[in-house]
Amino acid sequence: MEQMQHQMMGYDRTSIMFSPDGRLLQVEYAKKTVKQGTTAMGMVCRDGVLLIADKRISEPLIIPSSIEKVSPIDDHIGATASGIVSDGRVLIDIGRVMAQKNRVTYDSPIDTLSLVKNICDIKQYYTQVGGARPFGVSLLIAGVNDDCDLYLTDPTGIYFQYKATAIGDSDDEIKDMLKKEYKESITLNEGLKLCLRILRKIQGKNFDMERIDAAVIKTSDKKFMKLSVNDLNKLK
Repeated sequence: MEQMQHQMMGYDRTSIMFSPDGRLLQVEYAKKTVKQGTTAMGMVCRDGVLLIADKRISEPLIIPSSIEKVSPIDDHIGATASGIVSDGRVLIDIGRVMAQKNRVTYDSPIDTLSLVKNICDIKQYYTQVGGARPFGVSLLIAGVNDDCDLYLTDPTGIYFQYKATAIGDSDDEIKDMLKKEYKESITLNEGLKLCLRILRKIQGKNFDMERIDAAVIKTSDKKFMKLSVNDLNKLK
């Protein structure tokens, strides 16, 4: 029995070895890391797309504005990460290079889906390479080309398109709330109010507008725009 346990333990010591029941344990550990990450939401609205995330400020002396959880990739695309945020920063930087290469090569902004596929290819590559670990991060990538798009990428390199979704801590509970309250006719302002209301309910007494990072991309100008605390307070 002890020998069997020792053999089973060995399957999680490399990311490229399948367990007897057909699982890549390091990839599953990466998914659990995302579940423990900060909460983030994305939503497709009638007049654009939004991203909103919790900064989870752990120390009182941290300057809230120094923490960036929602980042631009190109003028018309933004992303937020949950899990190992440094992994997300690297992938976002890679996405920025991809977007600029597309502009230089084709003289046009990159399609959101093309960017998502390229990032997911990189994520998948690191699930099958020895000497490296999978990316321990999920990304919500939102963009406006001809349409408003919202994609979720997980550590395996899989991606899904959503109308509204959440990643990180309490994501299942948030998704249940979104299922009940989200409507395709919702506007950006209404969507932001809904997301803030959900975060307030989830976080309870710990909710603080200072720890919220948010951005919108409107269909009217297709420009990524960060929202300040004052902008968010006006939505109350």
